[in-house]
Amino acid sequence: RMETDCNPMELPNNTGFVEDSDYRDFEGTDVKDMRLEAEAVVNDVLFAVSNMFVSKTLPCAEDVAYINVETRERNRYCLELTEAGLRVVAYDFDQTDDRLQTPYHETVYSLLDSLSPAYREVFGNALLQRLEALKKESQS
Repeated sequence: RMETDCNPMELPNNTGFVEDSDYRDFEGTDVKDMRLEAEAVVNDVLFAVSNMFVSKTLPCAEDVAYINVETRERNRYCLELTEAGLRVVAYDFDQTDDRLQTPYHETVYSLLDSLSPAYREVFGNALLQRLEALKKESQS
């Protein structure tokens, strides 16, 4: 059995969320687990940054996960992932700073593009290589 530090099944049922909300109709439907979403985000862009991983220290839930990223410029960020998107919540790993009012980005690409010129270059080069490969495929 794989060990995880956040099992939604172990969360207390007495949060009052279902009873007090307009989401009653969604009870029993598949809620997106943000930890899985965060893992997918990391796998998507890991090649274009120095380091990136889902936080094992900060709590994850069905509606929020935290991702640590170090850009190629060696800048560290902690990102919050929610349904609203991704945003920087601290300038170090495994931290959150409530005073930070950073904008949400719909995609990790947009967020990293705004933080890291080196990311932009690496991602752009990867895209060009992929296009070249597709062009060669279509010519053969």
